[in-house]
Amino acid sequence: MPKNSLKKPTVEDLRNAIGKSLPDVIAPNLKVLFVGINPGLYTAAVGHHFARPGNRFWPALYAAGFTSRQLSPNEERELLKHGYGITNVVNKATLAAHDLSRDDLIQGGKKLVHSIERYRPRIVAVLGLEAYRKAFDKPEARLGMQGETIAGAHVWVLPNPSGLNAHFKPADYARLFREVRKASEALCE
Repeated sequence: MPKNSLKKPTVEDLRNAIGKSLPDVIAPNLKVLFVGINPGLYTAAVGHHFARPGNRFWPALYAAGFTSRQLSPNEERELLKHGYGITNVVNKATLAAHDLSRDDLIQGGKKLVHSIERYRPRIVAVLGLEAYRKAFDKPEARLGMQGETIAGAHVWVLPNPSGLNAHFKPADYARLFREVRKASEALCE
């Protein structure tokens, strides 16, 4: 099987993925730590972040200039070479993010703070406005740079790149992700 292709999971694989977790793609002192809401069943079944066809994360990274080519989910560890990483607010696979309880998100937010304290990324980019609002009790939060830091990391909120999020088009993701890239470059100068 080519390096950038993933085996499509079976119905049984998807069923068995319920509640599974994924290893973080993380290292100390990253430029940007991207934070998904939680793994979907497809992602958990194949074992790679943002793996479901139609997810706009990998195209957005490329379009925004984070990578020189569009990476495949199974190349996720390549991000570390560029100073980027991936984790989730809640590391428990569900059919959809709305299957998470408010408590799941609050507890996940607390664990995320510990990871940020440990790994010290410069920017934390949370990919999901509602998840951020609930996990950090910020009901008035908006997309973009937040007026606070978490353990010294600047916080950005970006739209959820799931293919189910029809409110944003590829150009919107590219523009919003590009803002984060430019901010990370400015912080690293």
